[in-house]
Amino acid sequence: MKAITIQQYGNPDVLRQQEIDIPTVSGTQVLVEMHATSINPIDHKFRSGEMQDIFPVQFPHVLGLDIAGVVKAVGSEVTHFKPGDRVYGVGSSGSYAEYTVADEGTLAKISPDHLFTDAGALPIVAITAWQGLFNHGKIKQGDKVLIHAGAGGVGHIAIQLAKQTGAYVITTASASNHDFVKQLGADEVIDYTTTDFSEQLTDVDVVLDTMGWEVQEKSFPVIKEGGKLIALPSPIISDKVKNYPIVAEAAVIQPNRKDFEQIERWVREQKLKVHINTFLPFTEQGLIEGHHRIGTKHTNGKLVVQIKS
Repeated sequence: MKAITIQQYGNPDVLRQQEIDIPTVSGTQVLVEMHATSINPIDHKFRSGEMQDIFPVQFPHVLGLDIAGVVKAVGSEVTHFKPGDRVYGVGSSGSYAEYTVADEGTLAKISPDHLFTDAGALPIVAITAWQGLFNHGKIKQGDKVLIHAGAGGVGHIAIQLAKQTGAYVITTASASNHDFVKQLGADEVIDYTTTDFSEQLTDVDVVLDTMGWEVQEKSFPVIKEGGKLIALPSPIISDKVKNYPIVAEAAVIQPNRKDFEQIERWVREQKLKVHINTFLPFTEQGLIEGHHRIGTKHTNGKLVVQIKS
């Protein structure tokens, strides 16, 4: 099968098209014929070697986590899926390929009218925003929620989820993305290129920190006593949090079928919509272009790779 692999760590140019064997499945594993996937910042981190001390890989390695496609085969212990089912979720063998493997516990069915391209854009960003806000942040109606980088992949999903919950949503975004995040439901937008949000805000109930480092530290004083900061990009919480009467925790995201089913239901009920910035071809050059773009950290919405039309 065709796959886009890396044979060493490095810049986007290390991505290479290669023919590799179709993976086999056993136990609770599911083989999915891929229709679409997307490029996430975590893919950039794996490719560059930034994650190698935590998650080393064997080369050649197929990157990619987001899955959208059709079940082709199932392991002997699979009970929720059968060949022909349309599914989306998170894979375990790399999704920059014509076929990939996932555990049945990290997949959910999608409805016949749910486009594979939309489904392929959702899994990582949607499960991250969902669990960050609901499992960790415990947001509720009336909460004042600050979502950093609201135009990004996780941010633009989080704005919609928080707004549907009845929260007052504040986000940071460059001026060119203000209309975009307001259309998503943001009540208040701060231009991070001209304004220091820490000088504008107080009494925030929950901060969804998608940035880390300096942005995280500047978020501590805007949170009200007993409020929460949920860190998404890194398990590191600054020691400076000890100076504030707040709760700060790193969200350990656990992809699972139940949450993916709920996310898919919100999509069907038109409570949630993923924004696709660009469609990329399933070619070596297409993935290289996508990785260059995701590395800038200035892409709004998602970069989707169409594997099968």
